[in-house]
Amino acid sequence: MFEKVLIANRGEVAVRIIRACKEMGIETIAVYSEADRQALHVEMADESYCIGGPLLKDSYLNMDAIITVALKTGAAAIHPGYGLLSENPEFARKCEENNIVLIGPGSAVMEKMGQKELAREIAVKAGVPVTPGSDILESLDMAYLAAEKIGYPVILKARAGGGGKGIRVVREKGELSSAYDLVKKEAKSSFSDDAVFMEKYLENVKHVEVQILGDLKGKIIVLGDRDCSVQRKNQKLIEECPAPVLSDELRRQMYEASKRLASEVGYVTAGTIEYLVKGCSFYFMEMNTRLQVEHSVTEMVSGVDIVEWQIRTAAGVEISFDQDEIFSNKHAIECRICAENSKNFTPSTGKVEMLHVPGGVDVRFDSALYTNYVVTPFYDSMLGKLIVCAGSRDGAIRKMRSALSEFVLVGVDNNRDMHMKFMNDNKFIAGNYDTTICQKVL
Repeated sequence: MFEKVLIANRGEVAVRIIRACKEMGIETIAVYSEADRQALHVEMADESYCIGGPLLKDSYLNMDAIITVALKTGAAAIHPGYGLLSENPEFARKCEENNIVLIGPGSAVMEKMGQKELAREIAVKAGVPVTPGSDILESLDMAYLAAEKIGYPVILKARAGGGGKGIRVVREKGELSSAYDLVKKEAKSSFSDDAVFMEKYLENVKHVEVQILGDLKGKIIVLGDRDCSVQRKNQKLIEECPAPVLSDELRRQMYEASKRLASEVGYVTAGTIEYLVKGCSFYFMEMNTRLQVEHSVTEMVSGVDIVEWQIRTAAGVEISFDQDEIFSNKHAIECRICAENSKNFTPSTGKVEMLHVPGGVDVRFDSALYTNYVVTPFYDSMLGKLIVCAGSRDGAIRKMRSALSEFVLVGVDNNRDMHMKFMNDNKFIAGNYDTTICQKVL
């Protein structure tokens, strides 16, 4: 097992990883920006080092600075968390070149599955259903030809996209030119890669993902599935495990497809395969070669600490349990608490003047917040994740209502009231909702 792990991230996920390492007896090294000098992960880690200014490019995306700290401190491994450098194959290669383990599937797998058009090809080879799509579009003329062949509506996607960026839905020919330019510009700005491809856009679908864990011996375990259909502008707001109203047969097919895909690429550590579900059919969307924000709900139901096992499998430890040992008789819901105005969704900043976190059996708040903490404008707006678990979905909804009513955050505008709307909405309560639910509730 690793003696020291450097956490190349910040906020809630850095705190989560530090806690897992402490439980495993692993020393932790934090890196931070000048804006994060007072951050919780800086205080919690055994060692902490400032690596640059407040802008991401100057600190948390500064690969050389992170590698330098890892080498200086003798870190055997780096945990990238999610976002930032977590799916960057160049960073993974730099780690490998310096004999540092990046806690993830490795640069080769990351590169294959990170290029969405290549991931589609691999999915097809593994017998996983995909929607009709195109190769990389080299010009607007190619985009017009592809759209005519696929049929409107279509969706343009950046090859290296993620986090809701680099995506545009095109419903008719007249919208294609401007959408194509916008996606390429956003992709270049966000990912330094303006390659774009096209897929058939499916409407009124559920967004369901499958959590897998693999080891170096080729053992693949499915830890469960999650419904992530509550989204605004392609950003997830609420996740639940397991996905409601998914038939046992469809779930079995998705699990088997996920195992085939993971085996096809020799996947190691924790990963997530995302699907669009329409009726009794499902279609591969992408694979996230990292820890997911919403891993917490799967942990609550399955009884498996995903972060700990992500670290273990990266260190070469074999998975010690089998598929039939995974719990699935509970239900968990997660609400992302974000620093934003609940009415117009604009980001908010400020000092946390008062914070009360709800408690009770199977109630969890993953966060890096504390009283007097200052929320700055430099980073993602997510402040934390409120997670509950119960013996049934109805019980989980009731528990989440109670937890939200008890949650208090004064000093920073946040979206607690928005989440309460969902917990009292009949469409959400029924469970048979899709990715259009935000348009109907908000």
